[in-house]
Amino acid sequence: MGEPPRRRGEPTRLYFSRFRPSFVRAGFEVIDCPRYNATKNAADIRIVVDAVDALADDTRYDEFVIASGDSDMTPLLHRLRRADRRTMVVSPADAAEAFTAIADQLLDSQQLLALVQGEPVDLDDDADEVSATFSDAASVDEAYAQFRAIVTADYEAADTPLNMAALAYRLRGELGPVVGVSNWFGFGSFARALEALELPNLRLSQHLLWDEDRHEAPELAAPGAPRAVLPEPVERLADQLSLPRLPQAWWPSIYETLSAYARSYRFNLTQCTSWSRDQLRDAGVPVSRGAVAFVVRGTSFGGYPLHRQPPPTPAEIGTAFVNNVLSRAEAAQIPFSEDEAATVRAWLNPEVSPEP
Repeated sequence: MGEPPRRRGEPTRLYFSRFRPSFVRAGFEVIDCPRYNATKNAADIRIVVDAVDALADDTRYDEFVIASGDSDMTPLLHRLRRADRRTMVVSPADAAEAFTAIADQLLDSQQLLALVQGEPVDLDDDADEVSATFSDAASVDEAYAQFRAIVTADYEAADTPLNMAALAYRLRGELGPVVGVSNWFGFGSFARALEALELPNLRLSQHLLWDEDRHEAPELAAPGAPRAVLPEPVERLADQLSLPRLPQAWWPSIYETLSAYARSYRFNLTQCTSWSRDQLRDAGVPVSRGAVAFVVRGTSFGGYPLHRQPPPTPAEIGTAFVNNVLSRAEAAQIPFSEDEAATVRAWLNPEVSPEP
């Protein structure tokens, strides 16, 4: 099937027909899933049927790899786990946490790209070594008690803010693989596990933790700037879509930096996220590569990929990203009023007037 004509001014779109021969030559079986109406095809149900058939097959398949960011696959992951099969999800870094948290392993888009480019990727290979330990609730409780004791002791003894990365690295070394296998004891991240300890006067940034009564808070522009206090609708997106928790003033700088990259280099995700992070940190905006990748992906799905010619402007990047975030919120059935949507637009793209 050829590619349909593109309207003037419409961004370039990529169609599977361009890549199908490469999949066939690589030995993949390509299964066509035609549309049943204007918006829906049968790809997701075909995947589910194939997986359930594989469970009943005479040949036992011990691990299932699902390449999808669609949270509709959540019931399938539950079914596979009930059958005592390992699962890996190959999914965007911004996929819904309620979906990816069920899988034994997650391979995000940046890790997948690194593998394709021959770069080393840490996939927590030691997970198998502690599968029995993790299934033993008493052992996990013992590790969590040790986690609480180490963090509390360091927090109470610290004269200055603690570096979160250094503390997390030390905890992984002392507690072992159970940290990765349990995904920080079921909290999903190191920061959330810290917050659950309810340490007195605890404050967190992207890089530091401190006691606001005993320690001097870091400067906003320095690495480890305090995590922004977000408007409620934006906080809802941060919780449910893993939207980076960044100050309002940082977003235009991210769009400007990504536009500058697109004008200067041929697009490569690994290079783009690294280069943009370094440029932003030099400008006093200490964002992570993960946050940059989140924006790059949202911009692409919003219709203005960085490889587009001519390269997208900062305004186009910001508008495309915000539109994609709100579209994902709608798809995830996160309720928003018109006023709340306007609040999200004003926070994520303050230099562009909110759309009606």
